[in-house]
Parts: sequence; C-alpha cells; structure tokens
Amino acid sequence: MALADVHSWLTDDSPASRMQARLIRLYRICGALSRNVLAMVGAVIVLVLILTAIFAPWIAMSDPITQDLGARLLPPSAVHWMGTDELGRDIWSRVVYGARITLAIVMLVAVLAAPAGLLIGAVSGYFGGWIDRILMGITDIFLSMPKLILALALVAALGPGIENAIIAIAITSWPGYARIARAETLTFKNSEFIAAVRLQGASSLRVIVGHVLPLCTSSMIIRVTLDMAGIILTAAGLGFIGLGAQPPLPEWGAMIARGRSFILDQWWVATMPGFAIIVVSLGFCFLGDGLRDVLDPKSGEGH
Repeated sequence: MALADVHSWLTDDSPASRMQARLIRLYRICGALSRNVLAMVGAVIVLVLILTAIFAPWIAMSDPITQDLGARLLPPSAVHWMGTDELGRDIWSRVVYGARITLAIVMLVAVLAAPAGLLIGAVSGYFGGWIDRILMGITDIFLSMPKLILALALVAALGPGIENAIIAIAITSWPGYARIARAETLTFKNSEFIAAVRLQGASSLRVIVGHVLPLCTSSMIIRVTLDMAGIILTAAGLGFIGLGAQPPLPEWGAMIARGRSFILDQWWVATMPGFAIIVVSLGFCFLGDGLRDVLDPKSGEGH
C-alpha cells in the first residue's frame, strides 16, 4: 500500500471498520499532539527516560554501586561527567540507573492506583445511592489528608523500602482518579446509548466494563500523566528522608539527601540528581498538558 493510500485511509471520514475508526482517531490525536511544541518536548523527555532505563548498562560509565574512595568528591570532568560522590561512585552512572527506579515507581503506582480509582469511581457514579455515599465517603477521607503526610505515615507503619513506598504512594493516589471517574460516569450514565444497552439485557457489570470504563479512559490518561510529576516528587521525598529506596540503590531523592552535607563545596553531588528530578517532572507535566488539550472533548482538537 502506497504512502498516499495509507494517509487517505487514515483520514477517511467514513471508516469501514471499528479498527479503522480507532486508528483514524489515534492518527488525529498524534497529529494534534505534534503541533504542540511543549507536548513534544515532554514526549521527548519521557522517551529519553524510558530509553535510559532500558539501556542503562550501556549508557552508564561504571557500576553505580562499586565504591572507589580514591576518587571521592571529584568535580565534573571528561572522565566523570557529573562528578563523583562521597564514596567515589560516578554520579552520572547513578543518575542513569536511578532512571530505572524512577520509571518503575511511576509505572507501578499508575498500574495500581489508576485502575482501582477508575473502577471505584465508575461503580459509585453508576449505582449512586448508598453505594455512592459509602465509596465517596471513604474517598473523601483519603482526600482530606495531604498526600505526602499520609504516604509518610503509611511507610512508617509498613517499614522503609521501595516496595512499601510504592504501595503507600498508590494508596494516596487512587482517590483523585475515583473522583474523576465518578464525575465522568454521572455525565453519561442516563444517556440514550447506555439505556439502549440496558434494554438489550446487558448486566450492570457489562455496562460498566464494556461502556462506562472505556469512556472514562481519556480523562484518566490525562490525570495519570499529570500526576507522574507528583509521584516522582513524593518518591524522591520519601527517599530523601530515608523511607524510600534504601542504600546503596541509586534513587534520586536518596542521592540528594546524601549530597546535602556537601552542598556548599561539592555542589554537584546533590545538584545532578535534583536536576534529573526537575527535568523528568517537567517532561511529564508538558506531556500531560498536551494530552489534556488533545483528548479533552471540550477542546475539540482530538476529534
């Protein structure tokens, strides 16, 4: 199939199949996203993060854990691009391997929190009544407490460690997704197409799973992407106070905590991982803003 034929197939106003309709919508979304400069900058940053995490053994200049006390606290140079820390470990290599930990935290929190919040919100909005009051009452309890404080309390109860930090962040993140899913569900649960599905004999489970949840997906993708920066900062905060990833893991927040003792004379020890946190957080914010502009049904750009 020629390139012109593919373009014509992807821009057809009358798709012949459901697959073609989905590909046309994806093509239009990608086209609208590509016209947003900041969104593309964010996408490039996120892509670099993913590639860095995948190819860390080839990108890093040395082992991120092996100590070399003879090379401790060396400034940035051609040999050590970001300098070395107080134990002589190459900071560039630790930042590169830290991308794996950051990406793992972000992905696991999203996988745990987003589906749970999406399901709870959809069930609450669809059934209403006492189910809605109970589920939203629990949600409001979680929303009434600051995320970081609640995460600190949960990690303190579960014990320090990256696994417990992920669980704590996920527990503090799902209420926001539940609220969004409930609001989305309330907007279309009484619509004609939902009534038509019910008249065909579909059960409540089939309506929620097959029709309600897919309609909430766009808003959920936007919220999850925008929340990535907050998840990274929360994980870094837990690592900074010693409740997240434990030494000698090269987690960015823990690296900043170890470098704060040398911030005046050996500024690179804390600055380099802090710069990585800022850049990656901005990347997710830019990408999330772009996705919101494209996927928001009120904007009309993604259609």
